Amino acid sequence: MKKNAKKLFVAGNDFKLEHYPASIGDVISREEAKNRLKKIRVELSALQDKMYAHNKYAVLVCLQGMDAAGKDSLVREVFKEFNVRGVVVNSFKTPTTLELQHDYLWRHAVALPEKGKFGVFNRTHYENVLVTRVHPEYLLNERMPGIKAVTDLPKNFWKKRFEQINNFEEHLVNNGTIVFKFFLHLSKEEQRVRLLRRLEKGKHQWKFSVADLSERAHWNDYMHCYEEAIRHTSTDVAPWYALPADDKDICRYLVADILLETLKKYKDIAYPAVSDAVKTHLQQYKEQLEGEV
Repeated sequence: MKKNAKKLFVAGNDFKLEHYPASIGDVISREEAKNRLKKIRVELSALQDKMYAHNKYAVLVCLQGMDAAGKDSLVREVFKEFNVRGVVVNSFKTPTTLELQHDYLWRHAVALPEKGKFGVFNRTHYENVLVTRVHPEYLLNERMPGIKAVTDLPKNFWKKRFEQINNFEEHLVNNGTIVFKFFLHLSKEEQRVRLLRRLEKGKHQWKFSVADLSERAHWNDYMHCYEEAIRHTSTDVAPWYALPADDKDICRYLVADILLETLKKYKDIAYPAVSDAVKTHLQQYKEQLEGEV
């Protein structure tokens, strides 16, 4: 497999799902992917420790994909070596009453990672151009001025939302947040297999929801909306990556590899310099502490 996963899986403004495989098991084995991930996540952890001390950049990792695409387990495995203070995960579900009292980006803005930390959005602000596009009636809960019915939505509504999201992400990048966006490309057949597994294994049955089946019925609509969203919001400052998700181990490795490859390019990330006062009296402080024994 080519080493530069970024170039291989980055999505552009001509993005089409048919050009991106859901499986690349013939290119890299699960075992090789698992071994590579073990090494990369240790390097990522060390880099995050340095970022925490440097305290000038934040990292936002956005994960989107259909139900059973493997988002939860990906977070667990990729960030396993991180200090718990260094990564915060947010999962966005149906908006609450409080969240609906604000604009659609508000709940995502207040959950953004602090400088020095990684933030993971497990489902993201893109739900607002995916779920609400497949089910436009949900937009009525936002109580937008002049929109009392779905038929009131202007023709350029979704184009405007894409522009708003691009502006939101550009603002984040300009202020020190490094944005990664990963679409976990799961095949419909693999989703069927995983949903069946949830039903067959007792410890996983709690994950199953009847909504999983009802949303599966809209598969083609979702694929169209993903193509449209990615095509309009994959930018130079915040590109999308469409990753094969039929094999979880390979997908996890690719996410970690892209994170590390990108972050290594930030040569200014370093531990703060030791102050002159500490340097001057370093030996004195050591002798003082050693003398307490």
